[in-house]
Amino acid sequence: MANHKSAEKRNRQRIKRRARNLMHLSKMRTYIKRVRKALDTDDLAAAQEVLPQALTAISKAQNKGVIHHNTAARYTSRLSLAMNRATAQTAS
Repeated sequence: MANHKSAEKRNRQRIKRRARNLMHLSKMRTYIKRVRKALDTDDLAAAQEVLPQALTAISKAQNKGVIHHNTAARYTSRLSLAMNRATAQTAS
């Protein structure tokens, strides 16, 4: 438990920031799961609809400092690659 007023304030700030960061992280993970699920069920239309939302959520999480920029790039790359593979597979 905090023994000083400044430590108590830092703890309150930490809790608020953690909640805000978790909101962005949860939203990002939800959209990624939606894209993955759509690709797994071969629902390309749904995947194409959700992919831009997922990429936006990843970018926002990165810009707000919730995730590292290399992590954001990795997520973006893997989602785009999976989408491209699925579209190429249906085209051939």
